[in-house]
Amino acid sequence: MRVLVTGAAGRLGSAVLEALEGHEVRTLVGDARDPAAVRKALHQVDAVIHTAALASPEVAAPEVVFATNTQATFVVLNEAGQAGVRRAVVASSLSITGLPFARSRPQLPYLPLDTGTPLQIEDPYALSKQVDEATAAMMHRRHGMTVAALRFPFLGDPARLAARAAMLAENPAAGAADLWSYLDLRDAARACVLALTAPLSGAPVIYVAAPDTLMTAPTEDLLAEHHPGVPCRTALPGRTVAIDLEPARRLLGFTAEEPRP
Repeated sequence: MRVLVTGAAGRLGSAVLEALEGHEVRTLVGDARDPAAVRKALHQVDAVIHTAALASPEVAAPEVVFATNTQATFVVLNEAGQAGVRRAVVASSLSITGLPFARSRPQLPYLPLDTGTPLQIEDPYALSKQVDEATAAMMHRRHGMTVAALRFPFLGDPARLAARAAMLAENPAAGAADLWSYLDLRDAARACVLALTAPLSGAPVIYVAAPDTLMTAPTEDLLAEHHPGVPCRTALPGRTVAIDLEPARRLLGFTAEEPRP
């Protein structure tokens, strides 16, 4: 396949480039918000993996984070649809729940987390991801293109994940908002590549994460302390992450393979 990767210089984008070995890869030179630059990059492209984004509400002014992310996603997907691309993958985020960057203390209605969990957004980054997923659904209806949105947790290479694990060991409360979840960048990139060829349709939204947490304490003990009173719909033995990963296995054939740091 000829695959366009946006955000190729970023943490996830660079991992995606490595995972696409065997495919013809193109990268976007220029701004993902620029239709002309995107149109040029899409020449004879079969699929798109869109990772370009400002990755936190804290890296720029709120209006810049929101506008940059949503405009880039709209332009990339609209130009891809007009170019006849039939498959695209968009990097969404667990932050769409609203919890990781919330100023208040929103409470989850139930666990494990799934795509039916109501969003409680308070920040521009999470809002941009909500709009990105709505844009993906609109582009499917507009162009007939399948667009998979993958909701990623904290991503990192082994060193970054090890540092995160050490920090959470000292302060477990710091990981409560994202349920102490994580994913090795190599697994995240592999999930993106699988989403290019999996038998998908429409604009599916899929949580992708490691099956365990970054903690050594049992998940149910952590939840009892940091999410008291939240009902669990399924048992979470050992260090099982409190996210429903069954759709990732069923729709993508994806299970994380890289070892816990």
